[in-house]
Amino acid sequence: MNKKELAAAVAGKCDISNAQAADMLDATLDCIAGAMKDGNEVRLLGFGNFVSVHRAARTARNPQTGDTIQVAATNVPKFKPGKALKETVNS
Repeated sequence: MNKKELAAAVAGKCDISNAQAADMLDATLDCIAGAMKDGNEVRLLGFGNFVSVHRAARTARNPQTGDTIQVAATNVPKFKPGKALKETVNS
């Protein structure tokens, strides 16, 4: 399912237009991304947690040349599914 199909599914369940559902989905994703950018965790009870994790700088190796390179420190997004989501997927 892609973003357009998800918006259409939400529109069908909420009896709203596809455009309104797409706008709501965009706003939700923007809010989640903004919170993670600020270093906050987003917890959706029963669904899961979105969190930004710091990855320290490290030394890596280029597999083609064998040269070592420095990889800069960065923040990476992570998602931890909630218990209810796990049970739904596994049932």
